[in-house]
Amino acid sequence: MDWKNQVVLVTGGTGSFGKKFIKILQEEKQPKKIIVFSRDELKQHEMQVGGYNQENLRYFIGDIRDRERLVRALHGVDIVVHAAALKQVPACEYNPMEAIKTNIMGTANVVEAALDAGVKKVLTVSTDKAVSPANLYGATKLAAEKLTIQSNAYAGGSATRFACVRYGNVVGSRGSVVPLFLKQRSQGTVTITDDRMTRFWLSLEQGVRFVIHCIEEMGGGEVFIPKIPSTKVTDLAKAIAPDAKLNIIGIRPGEKLHEVLISEDEARNTVELDTMYVVQPAEAIWFGYSWQDKGKMLKEGFSYSSDNNTEWLDVEGIKKYIAPFEELFAQGKLEG
Repeated sequence: MDWKNQVVLVTGGTGSFGKKFIKILQEEKQPKKIIVFSRDELKQHEMQVGGYNQENLRYFIGDIRDRERLVRALHGVDIVVHAAALKQVPACEYNPMEAIKTNIMGTANVVEAALDAGVKKVLTVSTDKAVSPANLYGATKLAAEKLTIQSNAYAGGSATRFACVRYGNVVGSRGSVVPLFLKQRSQGTVTITDDRMTRFWLSLEQGVRFVIHCIEEMGGGEVFIPKIPSTKVTDLAKAIAPDAKLNIIGIRPGEKLHEVLISEDEARNTVELDTMYVVQPAEAIWFGYSWQDKGKMLKEGFSYSSDNNTEWLDVEGIKKYIAPFEELFAQGKLEG
């Protein structure tokens, strides 16, 4: 795939993922144009004065809830990376209609605008919380995944293809527990909800590179899932604040003890490769090929959960992941 001829639009382009994605794409792929689509003019301004000011960068103020604005923004675009979403679990629980309008209806707008504009590829960024969701955020992301994948049927004979990536917690991103633990360290007490809790983890760069790889490989209809390590939340706390006391405050509404990236039901249609899993659509008239030639089907009863993972990060391994954020925190530059 020749990125140099591609026009790329990133929804939620001023977020943690969007900024890192644009940085790596600019440095390594040099696309024809990158469009940052987001609703916050201040964050767009901060990006521009912060070094994101290359000639091939464009900034569009707009909300994915506004279909007409998306239609205008997607004119002439080849690739869409859909990363815009309301992501805070408590905020989505307290503002359910807002979560639905952005995460579900907003995704529907992206899909329909992409079809109307003749975009070639649309990749939606999802989350492990979309699997057997226990909170509204997860439920909206599950709906967003289904909308994205099934919209391949609407494409018919056109060139537009849709796929998803799904992964776990991103170390140090906005809303991550890492900035919180770093702030609490100086107080001598770190709060965790349950000492049995486990989570999938990957770095922001890993997430970005995985998305780029999936854009290059997608045929349309897949959910791509990277093979990533698990951590115990208690080990994360020990890695950040080894001398702090752990205060167990109880599991929050909508929170799981363990997250799942592939359910048993999905596993029946999932192919395992060296570095990732690919969930194929169960029935799809547009899906004229199979990933089985590149990997192997999963065994009956398989599930990919943060507590049954074969790869784990211990305290020392976690320290390597969080080292860059320790430095940013010391400089007062880490966003919470």
